[in-house]
Amino acid sequence: MTTIAAPRTPARPARSKGVNWEKWGWIYMRASGVILLVLIFGHLFVNLMVGDGIKAIDFAFVGGKLSNPFWQWWDVAMLWLALIHGGNGMRTLVNDYATGRTIRGVLKIAILAAVAILIILGTLVVFTFDPCPAGAPADLLASFCPAN
Repeated sequence: MTTIAAPRTPARPARSKGVNWEKWGWIYMRASGVILLVLIFGHLFVNLMVGDGIKAIDFAFVGGKLSNPFWQWWDVAMLWLALIHGGNGMRTLVNDYATGRTIRGVLKIAILAAVAILIILGTLVVFTFDPCPAGAPADLLASFCPAN
């Protein structure tokens, strides 16, 4: 009598069609981490080492930086990358440690909401910041502000 063996299961399951979000999340974490290192250390170098160093950081210094489109975009890039990077890391933790499907979904929605709200608020602050507020004491204003 001849016995026919059952077919072997493949070493790995057949790849499903569609986008592999986990792979792209992994790639994003590595790429954003490298870019964030450049942005953060550039930010720290300019704020702490150039010019008068930490003694120069006051409202006028921040107002001067945030009135320059280059620094606005630098700070927004740092904000967006850091928040999305952190949110993706938190999503990974939720996937690893949350046991129930419902709680996992609720936590991921909460993370997404928090990241989205912080990105919107932070971007608004950077682009709507007024370095020359009306009624501010003249000694606190940046040098480029007209005297009130």
